[in-house]
Amino acid sequence: MFAQWRKDSTAKVQHRIVRRIWRANRSESDNEGDDNVDQSDNEDDESEDHMEVDDQKNLPISTTKFSVQAQASYCVSKAMRWWEKTLKPNMIEIRSAQHLDDELKNAFDNLVIVDFYSPGCGGCKSLHPKICQLAESNPDAIFLKVNYEELKPMCHALNIHVLPFFRFYRGAEGRVCSFSCTISTIKKFKDALAKHNTERSCSLGEAKGLEESEMIKLASMGQLSLDSRVPTSIKDGLLEELMLEKMDFSNSKNVTANNAMLVS
Repeated sequence: MFAQWRKDSTAKVQHRIVRRIWRANRSESDNEGDDNVDQSDNEDDESEDHMEVDDQKNLPISTTKFSVQAQASYCVSKAMRWWEKTLKPNMIEIRSAQHLDDELKNAFDNLVIVDFYSPGCGGCKSLHPKICQLAESNPDAIFLKVNYEELKPMCHALNIHVLPFFRFYRGAEGRVCSFSCTISTIKKFKDALAKHNTERSCSLGEAKGLEESEMIKLASMGQLSLDSRVPTSIKDGLLEELMLEKMDFSNSKNVTANNAMLVS
């Protein structure tokens, strides 16, 4: 009987310990947010090409490993955010398609380099320090950084299919070149920088920015507004394209403003 009582008491103590650990872990999660890191994060350095996410919701939970396994989602530690390190004043993180369009148009005749990257891209990570050095040595150029994971719809609309990827823009010329390169082919980037970042005696006109077809795609997705800075001829063309995309010509209910039926 004593043995049974001891067994029951031990079970109750273990249950209390588990509840205390759970409460403490929940409190830490609420206070620290993204600072909580799964132990598996420390293994990321073993592979530069990808990030693995461990979801341990369905695994059995022991009292000794509860605090670790309670982390069901993958969190990136601030110390692991390589893409935020050593940024220079002329390097800007893009937050939306509208932000990208505004930065391109506000650059006037300055060279703009759009750097498409992903936190899980090993080639992007190894190239990042060198890009920061080039940004520092070319203060007149503007480097716009686009996180592919956070802006996938925009990247798809811009036909970005490989990383790291770079686009060079210059004033009224718009996009002057685009390519992918890694740390082993950095010479391609340096050559493009030297070619397109030359001094000019005067501006050739307003900055062109994105291509018209790209603006149409982004506007149709609701990620780009047609403001007054878009030339009237282009704006009218964009509106017409958007209207045609939204219309279903197979539906006889589509009519014009004067009640004329649209037919295919």
